[in-house]
Amino acid sequence: MRCRSCRPVPEEVRQAAGLLEGRWTVSIIWASHDGAVRFNEFLQAVGAIPPATLTTRLAELEEAGILARTTVEGRPPRSEYRLTPRGHELRGLLRALRAFSGAR
Repeated sequence: MRCRSCRPVPEEVRQAAGLLEGRWTVSIIWASHDGAVRFNEFLQAVGAIPPATLTTRLAELEEAGILARTTVEGRPPRSEYRLTPRGHELRGLLRALRAFSGAR
């Protein structure tokens, strides 16, 4: 039997995991990788996500600096979400997850 001491998980990894482990979060980031997305477009792209959950996840991602929300003037005014430069850094991770899931 092997016994070894494990290094603690770095705080940065814990914070990133805490953000990404929320249900639907990765799907929301994926849906926004091609440009601006409106609320109803997220609902269509992601699937069976409850609107209240989508609202919560969008606010979390905005607070974390992953998404930026812009209000577009019009009748009625509408909001669009785009990946920030920090959010674009996650694209490699999403591509790796996609490749991993198809590598069976």
